[in-house]
Amino acid sequence: MRQIVLDTETTGLDPAGGHRIIEIGCVEMVNRRLTGQRFHQYINPQREVDEGAAEVHGMTLEDLRHNPVFSEISDDFLAFVNGGELIIHNAPFDVGFINAELARLTQAPADIGECCQVLDTLELARRLHPGQRNSLDALCQRYGIDNTQRQLHGALLDAEILADVYLAMTGGQVALFAGDSVTNGDGGEQRHAAGRRPVAEAEQPRRVIRASEEEAGDHARYLEQMAQSAGRCLWPPD
Repeated sequence: MRQIVLDTETTGLDPAGGHRIIEIGCVEMVNRRLTGQRFHQYINPQREVDEGAAEVHGMTLEDLRHNPVFSEISDDFLAFVNGGELIIHNAPFDVGFINAELARLTQAPADIGECCQVLDTLELARRLHPGQRNSLDALCQRYGIDNTQRQLHGALLDAEILADVYLAMTGGQVALFAGDSVTNGDGGEQRHAAGRRPVAEAEQPRRVIRASEEEAGDHARYLEQMAQSAGRCLWPPD
């Protein structure tokens, strides 16, 4: 399973009004593991950047003039995402801008959906957390994802953060290290990429293993020793 976590920055809010993409950032995951493969490109939009948009990402036309235009990077971009599943937060916004850029080309798919599936993590978050804030920053806080480097929006940084948020939203319990093993409900061992448990496994019932009488007795005696040595025990034996 190949997935591409994608984000864009733009000159404004409406591609129908002539606004353009100024940055594309993508990170690749295969079988829910970040591969280190990325696509990142700043783009000359050939038009001014709205003041409100510049306040979000900090870029102006003057900053972007030396970069290639979209038609010059489109082949590399399409080759990178082709056949994968695009993971995008508020996908209609980014897809609308991508399709508007593709429409300006003479030979290109009319819709990015012709070469990729698209998953909207905002819609997913709304199903998981109805009635709550589901911005990328809010999800970072909810799932304990570090986004302290995010002073301004940037396509590549936001794609990297979204990858962590998506894995947290869909993976359930995670292991500490890549390649760690997790014991499944059958008592067997399942290994998985990036130490993250696939969704299907997260949905399986888990076997509860209770302490034996001998183990419970050892635990009670240990708590008694703690109480005697420290004078106070938070978990006194029954």
